[in-house]
Amino acid sequence: MIKKAVLFLLAGLAVSCNYFQKEAKPHAVARVNDSYLYEEEISKLVPAGTSKEDSLAIVKSYIDRWATQKLLYNAAELNLGAEKQEEFNELVRQYKIDLYTKAYIEELVKRSVDTVVADTELKAYYDANKENFRTTGTLVKLKYIHLLKDHPKFASVKEKFSSNKKADIKALSDIAIQFKSYAFNDTTWVDMNQVYRKLPFITPENRDTYISSNMSYQYPDSTDVYLVKVSKVLGKNEISPYEYIRPTLEQLIINGRKFELIKKFEKDITDDAIKNKDYEIYK
Repeated sequence: MIKKAVLFLLAGLAVSCNYFQKEAKPHAVARVNDSYLYEEEISKLVPAGTSKEDSLAIVKSYIDRWATQKLLYNAAELNLGAEKQEEFNELVRQYKIDLYTKAYIEELVKRSVDTVVADTELKAYYDANKENFRTTGTLVKLKYIHLLKDHPKFASVKEKFSSNKKADIKALSDIAIQFKSYAFNDTTWVDMNQVYRKLPFITPENRDTYISSNMSYQYPDSTDVYLVKVSKVLGKNEISPYEYIRPTLEQLIINGRKFELIKKFEKDITDDAIKNKDYEIYK
């Protein structure tokens, strides 16, 4: 389809506007000055099954964009001063150096860095730096169930929800498909924004009414009921709990290892170049 579209389009262009002013190179589909666009460069433009009309439109649009870009670039070369062009060329050269070295170092680090962080190392890092890890908002430990008011086993659900027995939580988990939403793990810290999303009757304005440590309640909605038990609340600017900040600590340690590896790679490649006389400083 792409080849037919190109041939059809070029035939029309050649007739209507003498599209090629110079003899086209083999398999070229367009030319701007000394730049050519070749058939293989646009061979994958048109998805399979595309209609003839849409194929022509896609190909024509691509060729037009390519031509416009080439014409603008040629105009820039003619009109930008030599100093500005050299400035840009230097930026391009530096960008290429940065791109290559970054990709090379990233590949070396990926192969070499140890991404396993022991709990003892995490805990030691946390203890040494905990003052630097303070909460930016309120954290909460809670569990809840959102269910219909007329749930046939409401009394049993409420009784099991109030219990701390593993067997009761297991029983609730077994029928969790009957609830609109739920969270049974009140040992995990969550951000207050997650609470607002899960319990929409709680807002920043009434938060203190519904969120405080060791609070349990039942909130009636028009047709639904929320059973809520808040275990603990931690305010803003408090030291973040270890279990909450653990993923961040792990990433910080791994990033530190990567940084040390990069420094080592840079030193080793420089030392080897000096040793092999590939790098010299002339006095």
